[in-house]
Amino acid sequence: MAGTTPKARALGAELRRAREEADLGLRQLAAQLGTSHATVSRWENGLRSPKPEDVAAYLAKVDAPAELRAELVELARDPDGSHWLSVGMPDQHRQLAALLEIEREATSITTVSPLLVPGLLQTADYARAIMIGAEVPHDEVDMRVAVRLGRREAIVRNNAAKLRAFIGESVLYQLIGGADVMADQLRMLLKYSEMTNVDLRVIPMRSGWHPGLEGPFSLDQFEDRTPVVQLENRISALFLHEPDEVAAYQHAVDRVDEEAMNPSDSSELISSAISRMETAK
Repeated sequence: MAGTTPKARALGAELRRAREEADLGLRQLAAQLGTSHATVSRWENGLRSPKPEDVAAYLAKVDAPAELRAELVELARDPDGSHWLSVGMPDQHRQLAALLEIEREATSITTVSPLLVPGLLQTADYARAIMIGAEVPHDEVDMRVAVRLGRREAIVRNNAAKLRAFIGESVLYQLIGGADVMADQLRMLLKYSEMTNVDLRVIPMRSGWHPGLEGPFSLDQFEDRTPVVQLENRISALFLHEPDEVAAYQHAVDRVDEEAMNPSDSSELISSAISRMETAK
């Protein structure tokens, strides 16, 4: 569906940010472009994909840097394509912007994370320990941690999204950041599990095969837009939104659900992991 893709959302978010930095109102810019404010609003909200020439004109009016103009005009060349694969910067920054927009608008978020606490549920110290271990440039760590914590808004805002989080049991026994950091992270998981809009489930190590063993993924659903799947690894990320691709991951969630423990047993296992960690200090 045109204008509802992750790339269209990312493009719209970047355009809106550029306009706000230029201190231009929506109607003011629309008048300068000779179009309606409704059209510009749809561009910025990802509901309609502007043509590359529209993007160039928009960015010229807000006096955006030449480098940004080139990047966004290129992004506008195929905003409704079936896949969006990013490898390296700045495309990964664009995808992060899209992810924030997607989670902000989602009514339901499902995350399957067999090896790490999902990003939406990470504490600052846990996230920082991961980034330091992954050798993220030192001057970017604080900013990235802040962005990751900002994602939490999706499940604590008014009309919060419903979150289903499936976490591999081995995650509970890791020592990312040390015992204290890990214990605090597990306590935070228990707090999240008590929220009415959060369904936190542990996938036991003695489970049978399930799609989560193929790697982490998230599925975001909306009231009036096409669902989106996000896949991510160390150097790249991929968004999917075609119906057959989304259906495959919806089925994958069902398979993971069959192997996961129920919420009560999951919380009990997390509590047990905290106790063992505290005893071992």
